[in-house]
Amino acid sequence: MTVLETRSSERSQRAGRRARREAGGGISGGKQTWRHLTNPLEPQRAFSDDQIAAIHDSALRVLEELGIRVLNDRAIELFRRAGARIDEAEGMVFIDRGLVANALASAPASFTIGGGSPERDVAIGGRSAAFACVGGPPNVIDLDRGRRSGTEADMLDFFRLSQHFEVLHMQGSSVEPQDVPVHLRHYAQMLGQLRLSDKPMFAYARGTAQAEDTWQMIRLGRGLSAEAFQARPWCFTVINTNSPRQLDGPMCNGIIDFAEAGQATIITPFTLMGAMAPVTIAGALTLQHAEALAGIALSQLARPGAPVVYGSFTSNVDMKSGSPAFGTPEFVRAAFGAGQLARHVNLPWRGSGATASNAPDAQSAYEFMNSAWGTLLGGVNVMLHAAGWLESGLSASLDKFVLDVEMLQMFAHLFLSAEQETDGLFEAIAEVGPGGHFFGSAHTLARYETAFYEPLVSDWRNFGQWTDDGALTATERANRIWKRVIADFEPPPVDPARIEAVEDYIARRTREGGAPPET
Repeated sequence: MTVLETRSSERSQRAGRRARREAGGGISGGKQTWRHLTNPLEPQRAFSDDQIAAIHDSALRVLEELGIRVLNDRAIELFRRAGARIDEAEGMVFIDRGLVANALASAPASFTIGGGSPERDVAIGGRSAAFACVGGPPNVIDLDRGRRSGTEADMLDFFRLSQHFEVLHMQGSSVEPQDVPVHLRHYAQMLGQLRLSDKPMFAYARGTAQAEDTWQMIRLGRGLSAEAFQARPWCFTVINTNSPRQLDGPMCNGIIDFAEAGQATIITPFTLMGAMAPVTIAGALTLQHAEALAGIALSQLARPGAPVVYGSFTSNVDMKSGSPAFGTPEFVRAAFGAGQLARHVNLPWRGSGATASNAPDAQSAYEFMNSAWGTLLGGVNVMLHAAGWLESGLSASLDKFVLDVEMLQMFAHLFLSAEQETDGLFEAIAEVGPGGHFFGSAHTLARYETAFYEPLVSDWRNFGQWTDDGALTATERANRIWKRVIADFEPPPVDPARIEAVEDYIARRTREGGAPPET
């Protein structure tokens, strides 16, 4: 076969694959080997070991001498019993370093969140890396309908997309469905995940009543006894401290409720440099570390050994407008430093893939890539907002979801490629004479389907082929892909009796008035 014939054959194969996809033949969710990722890249450092130890010591001093305001009687009582000094008038809790050390000693360095089947379990900690989609935006954006308030239908579409793509390991909270009242929203969210996904689930932490509803829905939907549910985490939540140095009532109740139930809590200070935190990276990380340690200590006082993740969301702001900035050099360095601090206290670490862009454009791509690389090179265990985040978290983008998934698949392939086989390399070179080509060599033909990453959105074609194919941009192709995935979506097998039991429970609780969130 000549070089031209080989290239012609390759073009025909690529065209055939494109034609099958365009005809509705389905979009691959990815390789099953992407279900459980191990990051082989060495974690990058922003600070020396001595500097990290100094930041840790400064954070302990902040908790001991300056304290943290705790606006919750349950939490204050737990701290009091553990020996913390309480200023009743100001609601300040002063946490000594011995209390923090005891909490860190009981917090697990790693754990596993259960899915609908053992194959869907997700390991958290060590070298593992898990991705979850966008969570929390009140708005949704796509090319067809523009920016609009998120609905329950939008929330369910994001659940479908998260289930479909293997490189997403856990469900995120998706969008906030504005057409569902807040006192009923947790029912819609949990039912949607149980019906459409067998991956580990996100759960709201908006009050004890909602938490108890959630535990019951998970037990019914996953077919778990009370003992089996308590024995390991089956869901996770995110608690953001109210920086600087404050834990409000719902946050404290969330930490306590999830810890007592044995479910995973990602405790994440929201420390933006120059706004809610000191303007330097070291200063912001010191405050972040103090607040994270306070939340972690509370979780361990509620239940020693409760699964908890050290969360970080430190970045800078535009000092002219006060708006948060993401994907910046400061974000990357803060991610490196946060990873170092998490490893210093021997806890799993959460980071994010974020952008401040208002559209799925070049800015959103390079900011997301910077955020993701900073987070992954920092040694992250859980990357939230890994697909679909836009507008600093105010919007979720269906189109960008697919663009982000393609980047995540590239990361996953990079991780897997670190251990490629090395057998037969000399023979492969010897097979092809000087000036020949490897397109049709035995070595290539035996490996080409697994050797390379097959793009999800871009097909890496030259200009002539691109224009012949309709000259679609990456965003336009992504728009076609998410629509096709949703149209062809089939949920994983689930026992109808379990879903019916969840629906009956929701109907009864709705008649009773639901569960208003705590304020």
